[in-house]
Amino acid sequence: MPSFDIVSEVNLQEVRNAVDQANREISTRFDFKGANAIIEHTEENIKLTAKNEFQLKQMLDILENKLIKRGIGIGSLTIGKINTNLNEARQEITIKQGIDSELAKKLVKAIKDNKLKVQAAIQGEQVRVTGKKRDDLQEAIALIRQQKIELPLQFTNFRD
Repeated sequence: MPSFDIVSEVNLQEVRNAVDQANREISTRFDFKGANAIIEHTEENIKLTAKNEFQLKQMLDILENKLIKRGIGIGSLTIGKINTNLNEARQEITIKQGIDSELAKKLVKAIKDNKLKVQAAIQGEQVRVTGKKRDDLQEAIALIRQQKIELPLQFTNFRD
């Protein structure tokens, strides 16, 4: 029986590469001379540190451009509030991995409401869609792409 999985995954190696490129660009820019501006990447977080809020916003813009060039959807990032004190500003960005249960339920409901000849089941942080025909599965993919979803989705594990 043909099936595929709907997932939301971020390639952390590409995120690391984008952070490195952004740090390299920041270190060469004149407006960041002596600012001690840096972007740090941990497993699920990215931390921005600069002298003031304006520089933080510039750094975020640079980082977003580098991420987009590397094929990472900005929708998979949760941008936190800017924390400022007397001599520095900080901002934390969280990387979202997987589909949360609320979004998974929304996807399953959308598939069932359109009465496609497929079944959708939530399996942890992904949704598995199965059907008798490949064409039905392709209709389900087209339907999900039409939905207004802020999280970038990938369709993986397509089996005939």
